[in-house]
Amino acid sequence: MYASYFGLKENPFKLSPDPRYLFLSDHHREALNHLIYGITERKGFVVMTGGIGTGKTTLCRSFLASLDGSVESALIFNAAMSDLELLETINQEFRIPVQVGERSKKRCIDALNGFLLKSYGEGKNVVLLIDEAQNLSHEMLEQLRLISNLETEREKLIQMVLIGQPELQAMLSSPSLKQLSERITVRYDLNPLDGDDVERYIRHRLAVAGGREGVFFSPPAARLVHRHSRGIPRRINAICDRAMLIAYAQGKEGIDRRIVREAVHDIGPAYLTGKRVPGALRHNRWTLLVIALLLLAAVTALAFSNRVVSLFSF
Repeated sequence: MYASYFGLKENPFKLSPDPRYLFLSDHHREALNHLIYGITERKGFVVMTGGIGTGKTTLCRSFLASLDGSVESALIFNAAMSDLELLETINQEFRIPVQVGERSKKRCIDALNGFLLKSYGEGKNVVLLIDEAQNLSHEMLEQLRLISNLETEREKLIQMVLIGQPELQAMLSSPSLKQLSERITVRYDLNPLDGDDVERYIRHRLAVAGGREGVFFSPPAARLVHRHSRGIPRRINAICDRAMLIAYAQGKEGIDRRIVREAVHDIGPAYLTGKRVPGALRHNRWTLLVIALLLLAAVTALAFSNRVVSLFSF
């Protein structure tokens, strides 16, 4: 809506996880190094946790995009399924042919084991990433532990990365999951961005979207974004997106503290304190104003076009 006004190729603050926009703070770089270490060294299990909107999914998508042909990878987003459905989904994501016959865990595990042995024989590493892993039941986590038993005398045949919110760590500390927890040798908790990182994060996303670096957000405005977002990338995106919309509606060329304060007010404290999901961001006066302006421009253009047609019709 405002991208062309600011000379951008696209919206720089979309909430969807786009690997192109990955910003590697020191924490994110360290988390990525943990992922790479766990996979290349075939550690079996890697766990990465972090609060909502800290960039876990974006980081993992970027990691997957960086893998070469020597790695077979699969990413599962929706963990709300049964044990059997989980096994079937894993096989589907690895494009393992489905055997005709009765559905059973044994059939799925046998097919998966055959695929893992074949991949190992070809010198390939197999990686399974499960996002939102805090939604896995204890039974499903135990099923993953059993899958990790598929190994040679020297190495694990499959590496698993569990990505989730902080409650995942609490789940893994449960006595019933002690055997699984003891197998997890690589863990990392992703922290929010600090004040300097937030300013660099904003400049980075604007640059990726095609903007001139350092043009739009003043340093005091960026510091205010950090204060209200608490360094969480998803909240930073929400505030900055709304601030640029307001600046566009007001005909401003940059974002200062006043505009950030308006953006924060429009978004509301419920979202910025984590009590409301991103999809619930309400339409506000600036959104409605911009929509009205766009409709007015469209109607004006249509009226002008009709007038030109009528003149040439004589």
